Amino acid sequence: MRRTTLLPSWLPIDPYILALLGTVGLAALLPASGTAATVANGASTAAIALLFFLYGARLSTREALDGLQHWRLHLTVLACTFLVFPLLGLAAKGLVPAVLTPPLHSGLLFLCLVPSTVQSSIAFTSIARGNVPAAICAGSFSSLAGIVITPLLAAALLAGGAGGAGGAGGAGGAGGAGGFSADSLLKIVVQLLLPFLAGQFLRRWVGGFLVRNKKVLGYVDRGSILLVVYAAFSQGMVAGIWHQVTPARLGLLLAVEAVLLALMLTLTWYGAKRLGFGRADRIAIQFAGSKKSLAAGLPMAGVLFGPQASLAVLPLMLFHQMQLMVCAVIAKRRARDPEPTPAEGPDPAGAKDADAAPPEPGREPSVGTARTHP
Repeated sequence: MRRTTLLPSWLPIDPYILALLGTVGLAALLPASGTAATVANGASTAAIALLFFLYGARLSTREALDGLQHWRLHLTVLACTFLVFPLLGLAAKGLVPAVLTPPLHSGLLFLCLVPSTVQSSIAFTSIARGNVPAAICAGSFSSLAGIVITPLLAAALLAGGAGGAGGAGGAGGAGGAGGFSADSLLKIVVQLLLPFLAGQFLRRWVGGFLVRNKKVLGYVDRGSILLVVYAAFSQGMVAGIWHQVTPARLGLLLAVEAVLLALMLTLTWYGAKRLGFGRADRIAIQFAGSKKSLAAGLPMAGVLFGPQASLAVLPLMLFHQMQLMVCAVIAKRRARDPEPTPAEGPDPAGAKDADAAPPEPGREPSVGTARTHP
């Protein structure tokens, strides 16, 4: 069967990243202040609630439960996403202040706490002839778990001083005493968890509408995230926090993120082999366990960091583009690998679906086979 791929022979800058950078530039030139800031922040809050409502409405709980039969793989991906990544983020505290400023380290640590991607992980797994059904379920579990685990990890690790001067102090009202305030926890529940649960509850009635209008809702998703970014970066400009970031610091941040991505790609590939997974499963684990979701991370940062969100999401935005470019190269190389020999054992039955046309990697839904944004 001829394989259809939606990736070009080389991966350019993700167009959505260009839109995000344009939004950052707009916030730098024309930041919302005064009454405009009040309106922008209110609209941003509503956009975040809408995003998580759509996340919940798109999640097929039945599909997720059906995937539990491959529980070892899913636990491995979850461990990479919510255990190994955070440990590496904590280890990077040793780079402060010589390499990273405290606010940049806070953003790097937050990057390590967000859930994995779905759509781009599926696309790369398919191109590399991996276990696509496993990648779908693993990404879905990660997104679902991240609704609860990411805020809890942020409360435990960021508010306890990990972010230093600017990072934790602005974490949605988190204090420096080692935990989130009651107001911060209330914001997490109201803006993230309740809309998600409402989407799950109403899925049986709105699911068909979402499928029929997925293209239009894709623009709603992306536009909502752009609004969140504009509001966050406007707050940062008004608060005057961008003087803390120099070109040299940005270069060092990119170098640190390159090392982080290389470590996770290596650990997921060879660690999965050590655990006895076959080639198709190792591919799914590598792509699902080494990537982070810009779509989930940006709105979460708006809730958790408040005025400091602009610096907090900068490492995530850079890492997102880096992971797309690097994983595209790896996926194409994996596609040229010879088929496994009988001695290596057959691939899982679900991997036969890897020849199906992969979804567009520039978009990543938070759940299942549904589509949303990067």
